[in-house]
Amino acid sequence: MSKVFVFDHPLIQHKLTYIRDKKTGTKEFRELVDEVAGLMAFEITRDLPTQDVTVETPVGLANSKTIAGKKLGLVPILRAGLGMVDGILRMIPAAKVGHVGLYRDPKTLQPVEYYVKLPTDVEEREFIVIDPMLATGGSAVEAINSLKKRGARTIKLMCLVAAPEGVEIVKEAHPDVDIYLAAMDEKLNDHGYIVPGLGDAGDRLFGTK
Repeated sequence: MSKVFVFDHPLIQHKLTYIRDKKTGTKEFRELVDEVAGLMAFEITRDLPTQDVTVETPVGLANSKTIAGKKLGLVPILRAGLGMVDGILRMIPAAKVGHVGLYRDPKTLQPVEYYVKLPTDVEEREFIVIDPMLATGGSAVEAINSLKKRGARTIKLMCLVAAPEGVEIVKEAHPDVDIYLAAMDEKLNDHGYIVPGLGDAGDRLFGTK
């Protein structure tokens, strides 16, 4: 069964407080999401394998470590996931970036894939699917489905805030995908919004309604 990790680092929690605050404007909201994504990248990559190397410093030889050739891919779910990509790329600049676009069918209310663009070496990469919100879980499940259909074998899911209902949906559909969060919130309301949540992440990132 997939594992759920909630990061309680003080810097992440401090910045998340201002992300939640409805008085935080678009510029500050965008910057804070970017910063938290970068901090989360430290934690989500903690288990990357390393290899020993020797480098020459100005004063001698140093026994050091580098990441052992692990190929990473970032896959933001359009559009809100875009707000987290740059923060992660600053920590992992060699990662390739794919995209998954989904819309909700007005009749079935189920997510429908309309755009997928991934690196060509899908089977060789470990992917991190990125979305600020994990509410009902439908979009995350469909995005992971899209990656697996194209050959992805190792996938993680990174979100800022989640509702327990959405977490359970993802765990049930994809028990091999671990979930990384800045916060596990209380519940979904009758309209499918996370409570207390942070509002509509896409609208707050891009200044739309």
